[in-house]
Amino acid sequence: MTQSDPDLPLLKDLASGQADAVRRLVATKLPRLLALAMRLLGDRMEAEDVAQETFLRVWKVAPTWKSGTARFDTWMHTVALNLCRDRLRRRGRLQFGMTPDREDPAPSAEVVLQRGQQTDAVAGALGKLPERQREALILQYYQDLPNLDAAQAMGISTRALESLLSRGRRRLRELLSE
Repeated sequence: MTQSDPDLPLLKDLASGQADAVRRLVATKLPRLLALAMRLLGDRMEAEDVAQETFLRVWKVAPTWKSGTARFDTWMHTVALNLCRDRLRRRGRLQFGMTPDREDPAPSAEVVLQRGQQTDAVAGALGKLPERQREALILQYYQDLPNLDAAQAMGISTRALESLLSRGRRRLRELLSE
């Protein structure tokens, strides 16, 4: 290790197995490692996992650390950075800065509530329609029957079905706009 590496005494203590050295290492390095991982990953638990894995690697490397290649602190941050990149790749994206929260693909509670209210309103309005109009609309829109099949099911002509559908939709709009 080079003389300019301020972590040289700490590494020697770690290599010799001094318990206090581990506490000093964590006390001095953990805040910066967590900050780095939090900025990259945007998740506290993942940041803590990265810091823990970095310290495990430090523990393994400390006895065999080779001087002259890089400062120990630089190497440790490179390890943490690479661990973060691995996690981001596993997520399917590699980006820097705060990772934005993903939008939940499920509809929001407000949307679910609005849809429920709309469904209730349509069901209430359908219940107020004359029976034949209601049947025509239900067969067409809820059962997805083609006009010919819906007309046959009702025992009427396709033209009569289309007339029922037209009157039913018009009345449904009126009831829903009230």
